[in-house]
Amino acid sequence: MKDDYEVDEKKQAAADVLFSYSKFAMACIGNQTRPTDMRLHLMKEISGLPTSLKRREASRAATSPDPLGESSSSGTARLDKVDSFRAL
Repeated sequence: MKDDYEVDEKKQAAADVLFSYSKFAMACIGNQTRPTDMRLHLMKEISGLPTSLKRREASRAATSPDPLGESSSSGTARLDKVDSFRAL
């Protein structure tokens, strides 16, 4: 009987950890940030240090005109390829 209680307690603890991690993962996705940046932001926030959570896309946009690293003129070439596959 005690063993069943311990097993159930471990299952509940594992479920709680998974639930907490899934909330963390969803916050990272919602803020479009890396988990390491989110952890640092949360640690700074808890300790009262100034922090700003920057999105990944903003830093990428400054370095590359296209998220895939291609120029905008190649974007139309990609669309042409997709359209040509649809025709087949």
